[in-house]
Amino acid sequence: MSTPGWAIKDGIMTATMDITRERIATTEAVIRPHVRRTPLIMADLADFGLPAAPITFKLEMLQHSGSFKARGAFANLLRPVPEAGVVAASGGNHGAAVAYAAQRLGIPATIFVPDITSPAKAERIKGYGAKLVIAGSRYADALAASETHVARTGAMAVHAYDQAETLLGQGSVGLELEQDAPGIDTLLVAVGGGGLIGGIAAWYKGQTRIVAVEPEQSPTLHAALAAGAPVDAPAGGLAADSLAPRRVGELMFPIARTHVERVVLVSDEAIRQAQAALWSSLRLVAEPGGAAAFAALLSGRYRPLPGERVAVLLCGANTTAVKFNG
Repeated sequence: MSTPGWAIKDGIMTATMDITRERIATTEAVIRPHVRRTPLIMADLADFGLPAAPITFKLEMLQHSGSFKARGAFANLLRPVPEAGVVAASGGNHGAAVAYAAQRLGIPATIFVPDITSPAKAERIKGYGAKLVIAGSRYADALAASETHVARTGAMAVHAYDQAETLLGQGSVGLELEQDAPGIDTLLVAVGGGGLIGGIAAWYKGQTRIVAVEPEQSPTLHAALAAGAPVDAPAGGLAADSLAPRRVGELMFPIARTHVERVVLVSDEAIRQAQAALWSSLRLVAEPGGAAAFAALLSGRYRPLPGERVAVLLCGANTTAVKFNG
């Protein structure tokens, strides 16, 4: 039995609708009581030693569980869930978000992560009361283990990026940004599996230039666009626990191919410098993946045109990079 817009597959209710502005707006209204409307900071690139130009930062690292992932988590968990609960594979942030949403909604959660997951993210997952399972050395290993768990227990899988509900939830970032910063020309977004940029690009539908930013050692979307389809890519580097799945999602790829203008690759050193600059100039703490989009500007890999109004999404802050001693 199914309901309009939904289908039952392998005992799991799954969204069948397209990733559209209308569906994103509907999802945003559903998750609104459970997520934060994250703020903006207006700054100037001169603050970072670059030619003067205004810049808008969207502080999604202030979202519940420390990243934008809480949006997609609630979009998934605010639908029928079996007694066995939910299971997710994650580099860390998605797992923390699912664990947080499950705790708030009283749902059992099991989270599979690779051994490269940062201690900060692992502690968050456990702190929210979920069962944490270490499985393999990469996200793909954790995903395979989670799929085995689903088959054995009947728990509901919550995919980190290749699931309609996830993209619809992440697309609410675009809705907020359009309302709060309607005049931007360009938005820089970091890419891992592509759920975030897929949802945002589906919201803007070409009305705002969307630029993807990836680590040089994890060029998943770059490789997919070059090949014409999602393909396996290297999965390493400083941001491997958040921006290094084996490949981008099937659902996001046609959206990216149509609505993402380009992919910019940044080095690990550029990401470190972006983290340091955000802390030094704005007292903002960002994890490597959270700072990657800004690294494209700071390193000169993306150079705004005169008068171009640029926004940068700072998407995560689950890190132990800053220690407070007094």
